[in-house]
Amino acid sequence: MTRRYPLMLVTLIVCAWAGGRSCAQDSSHQSDLDSRVRTFLDRHSGEWHDMNIPASDGKLLYDCIVEHRYTRALEIGTSTGHSAVWMAWALSKTGGKLITIEIDESRYETALENFRDAGLLPYVDARLADAHECVPSLKGPFDFVFCDADKGWYKKYFLAIAPKLEVGGCFSAHNVSTRGGASPEFVNYVKSLTSFETTFDNSGGGISFSTRLSAD
Repeated sequence: MTRRYPLMLVTLIVCAWAGGRSCAQDSSHQSDLDSRVRTFLDRHSGEWHDMNIPASDGKLLYDCIVEHRYTRALEIGTSTGHSAVWMAWALSKTGGKLITIEIDESRYETALENFRDAGLLPYVDARLADAHECVPSLKGPFDFVFCDADKGWYKKYFLAIAPKLEVGGCFSAHNVSTRGGASPEFVNYVKSLTSFETTFDNSGGGISFSTRLSAD
């Protein structure tokens, strides 16, 4: 005797099976990518010179993006891509993507090779450009920004990007501290803002995290 199932029930069963299969494939892809990125970072440990951040700071950026589920990220100053690898890895987990800007062609080309090697190129929009000209023209909106370029321009970068930063978003900057670090003008400015809350982590190269509290 053939058992007959209502069409709606059959549809639900098929959809559940397909959805479960898709989730399993996504999980497998993420697991493979995680393994590839870890291998890449282990293989290049200790090789990140040429104005790159230390691994401890990369972990801070990764944790911040994953914890807050940021998806629209911008990096000002790629160098050869160490910080971008950490951020793109985090964005692979949130469904996001990173725009990263580098002015030096040699560093830019090396960064592209690193993104390919780490398997993260689909999560990175790498641009060879002068950030002084490029950053003000970016449309946004962004919910996470990491600035590690010319320190004397930090405040100008912030002023160009802040209106395009979503409430709850974060503007982070490298080589700064509570005492100013490499950019005291920038630090004093962001600390004075009531629409942003700025904290500092001095465990590595020094990073400020300025979170937008309101649109004012």
